Amino acid sequence: MRKLPAVLTVMAMAALGTALPVSTAQAAAAADCDNAFAGADAGFMYAYDNTNCTGFLGKYVGWDSNWGDGIGHYQTSASNKASSVLNKGTTLEVQFFNGTSTWTGGQTCLSRNEGFASNLSDNTFTSGATVNNAISSHRWVSAPTCDRWAD
Repeated sequence: MRKLPAVLTVMAMAALGTALPVSTAQAAAAADCDNAFAGADAGFMYAYDNTNCTGFLGKYVGWDSNWGDGIGHYQTSASNKASSVLNKGTTLEVQFFNGTSTWTGGQTCLSRNEGFASNLSDNTFTSGATVNNAISSHRWVSAPTCDRWAD
């Protein structure tokens, strides 16, 4: 009777082995954002053109009401290009908008505890629009201001 648990254990481990390639790919993607987070300057929000915190678009310590105007840390247009974002804020959350100037359009937030969102294609603004390649502005806010959270 002791052979049955051993056989079941071997079968379970074999099944786990078939899931390893997916887990390895996910781990590599998470490592890119983990490394970006570790190297990020405290107090800044970072935006990336690609998923997994690659393709640096810019970083900003303050608010930016228009990622497309070339003012501040986004010297080239970053509007509607971010596919991943990072929050290395020290006291506040980052609220992202798919509108400019008056903080219009839908919003989503990234918490300091979350640290980064490695793939924005599975996130939506409160308006229902996808977040991927649709962020046009951001500001720092306290958590109760946020109605939706990126992950």
